[in-house]
Amino acid sequence: MAHFLGEYEVTLDAKGRFLLPAGFKKQLPEEELRFVINRGFEKCLTLYPVQTWKPLHAKISELNEFDPKVRSFRRQFLGGATEVEADTAGRLLLPPTLRDFAGLSKDIILAAAVDKIEIWDAAVYKKLFEEFSPEAFSDLAQEVMVKPDNKNE
Repeated sequence: MAHFLGEYEVTLDAKGRFLLPAGFKKQLPEEELRFVINRGFEKCLTLYPVQTWKPLHAKISELNEFDPKVRSFRRQFLGGATEVEADTAGRLLLPPTLRDFAGLSKDIILAAAVDKIEIWDAAVYKKLFEEFSPEAFSDLAQEVMVKPDNKNE
């Protein structure tokens, strides 16, 4: 499985393509350049290497389709999911419907999210950090990283 680090600002061309930064290419197993892209949980897109997507898709496939919440989740999560592969120039094409969903303009940010990459409009991404104080970050870190019994792993 890929484990990504870093964030990179890149530019979309007129056709909605971008060049995957060398920093991320180096973090891919055997330069695998096939991905599945879908809507993110926030107003962004998520780019999954195929090897990361497959077990996630299998897990979603096992959910109870008779549960209305499962159907709603599948619709939101899988709707628009598209397999993309880098062209000969190393560019990835973002489908127009997904670009519209995330409000992507010319300048975008690719941000590591453990085993996937989030794709954000650059202005929206930068605003996330401008509006998040160091104190709020410290509080969030304590909330998500400290076990209820106050012991770290």
